Amino acid sequence: MGYIMGKAEGPGANWHGHVTALSVAPDYRRLGLAAKLMSGLEEISEKMTTLRPFTCDDMFRFNFVNLDPLTETYGLSFYLQYMAHWPEYFQLTEAPGGEIMGYIMGKAEGPGANWHGHVTALSVAPDYRRLGLAAKLMSGLEEISEKKQAYFVDLFVRVSNTVAINMYKNLGYIIYRTVLEYYSGTPDEDAYDMRKALSRDVNKESVVPLPHPVRPEDID
Repeated sequence: MGYIMGKAEGPGANWHGHVTALSVAPDYRRLGLAAKLMSGLEEISEKMTTLRPFTCDDMFRFNFVNLDPLTETYGLSFYLQYMAHWPEYFQLTEAPGGEIMGYIMGKAEGPGANWHGHVTALSVAPDYRRLGLAAKLMSGLEEISEKKQAYFVDLFVRVSNTVAINMYKNLGYIIYRTVLEYYSGTPDEDAYDMRKALSRDVNKESVVPLPHPVRPEDID
């Protein structure tokens, strides 16, 4: 009735699926077969980016060389300690050639209704931006937090990082509070604590913004 042929090719952000040929026999046209074949190829192309857990080899291989200079990073021992406690929150996207396209790291913490997932770091390599990888990584962390019955997911971002702030807003996060002088520097910089309610927080009480800023020592 019909067939499609294609391939995946291209470096960096040009990594894409390609339709080599699409054909439907005359007797079977106007049945939606071409759309079905195209949809199948698009689904295959979506899956060509691998999302997998971090390993210790990844830790030492990349030593957390920052993919994005705006991502806050710490020492290797800090992340190894996190990974030992919350390995399920360490995920990365990998291109077929083995290049790390992006990664996310996090944890679960908090007593009672403050039980939540937390994004420790999210970074996407420059060559692989605008492909939806950050959204995919965030979605994976949110799913893990849902399975842990967390009430919400939160993260901290510099108030000057408007690109990241707008991205998180597009993913459903709100500015819950401002944390004064959260980031060390000359001068110190404030942070936004951004949150997204999960299904356990039926009334979305966890994302009602605070009317006043707090200091780092006030964060629970």
